[in-house]
Amino acid sequence: MKPFLLAVSLTCTTFLTPFPTLAASQQKVLEAAQEQEQPLLETLETLVNIDSGTGYVEGLNKVAGILEQRLERLGAEIETRPAPKFGGKTLIGTLNGNGDQNLMLMIHYDTVFDEGEVEERPFRTEDGRGYGPGIGDAKGGVAVILHALAILEELDFKKYGTLTVVFNPDEEKGSLGSRDAIQQLAKDQDAVLVFEPALGEDDVDAVTVVTKGINYVFLDVEGRASHAGSAPEQGRNAIMELAHQLLQLDELGNADKETTLNWTIVDGGAKRNIIPEQAHAEGDMRYFDAGEYERVMNEANKIIQNKLIEDTKVNFRIDKGRPPMPDNPQTQALAEQAQAIYSELDRDLNAIEIGGGTDAAYAYTPDSDTPAVLESLGLVGGRYHSADEFIVLDSIVPRLYLATRMIMELSGQAPDS
Repeated sequence: MKPFLLAVSLTCTTFLTPFPTLAASQQKVLEAAQEQEQPLLETLETLVNIDSGTGYVEGLNKVAGILEQRLERLGAEIETRPAPKFGGKTLIGTLNGNGDQNLMLMIHYDTVFDEGEVEERPFRTEDGRGYGPGIGDAKGGVAVILHALAILEELDFKKYGTLTVVFNPDEEKGSLGSRDAIQQLAKDQDAVLVFEPALGEDDVDAVTVVTKGINYVFLDVEGRASHAGSAPEQGRNAIMELAHQLLQLDELGNADKETTLNWTIVDGGAKRNIIPEQAHAEGDMRYFDAGEYERVMNEANKIIQNKLIEDTKVNFRIDKGRPPMPDNPQTQALAEQAQAIYSELDRDLNAIEIGGGTDAAYAYTPDSDTPAVLESLGLVGGRYHSADEFIVLDSIVPRLYLATRMIMELSGQAPDS
């Protein structure tokens, strides 16, 4: 990782001290956030206790039905779009205000966990933490959005132009069925706030200002089958050629540009007594520099010309995933704004870059001032994608306060003006 892009403290934030006395308008927001803490936990329990792994359409539809009802009760106009490839639907709710700034709040409601995970470890709280499948990544973010909207309704705040909420069902597998909708909707926004949990180190309170892009790499070898005992010399061993190529391609990363390429899946062969005619490998590529796609592709295609076994065919390809969200002044400005809001509560807020990719990159438009995009406005937690995934319960009120105040400030109005 590069150094942090803003001056921040790395001290783990806890929320055990009393909140300071605020200006009257800010105090109203804080009190409303405190009133929403228990309702948010109830929402979170409901959402977490529904299996909604990517592709598990039955569970995804249950969650989507709940979210649609909640948005309708908040006065949103609802649109749904199918998410091809893995199934489920992208839910779009729009609130119309009386201002001129268009804002979008976005997060996914799928998880990485299989059907049946909830039965094994349903929602629970213990020692200041909440646990359950997808509680941080990213059902906590869904809950923050819903209850920030409830605060705005309670305070009768409508000084935005439009407030668009996007809940998508396939982020954990690249948002292949929802990314077009995200990109289309984002182009009409002045700012996009994304509600992944605080990323980086566990328990550390942060927003994300830079993300890597993700590509998927594939290597296929075609050989020739033959009897492994009586005529091995007539075969062309695809596994051996694949191993040779993987060793050659192991240096495709670039440390100076922080590009990584790691081979993570290998398969080949059918039976022990047959020289394998097919072998396949897949890998994960992460990058900041958009030009790395062409470099890696060109270098790889030169390298694979050097074969260990004659008469084999080798093919290398890259499928593009999420683009990077690079360092940019609009995101930096949002991060500084978020830090200033957090300081109202005497809290420090880190601004970090991460090696993973998120849907924030689909919302970001290169070479354009809009929309400004900020990531990781969900809850503080850690151990995401594991059985130990958690949220910090004492992050709920500060994060609700942050989300609500960000919407108010981005609308160009003070909460009581």
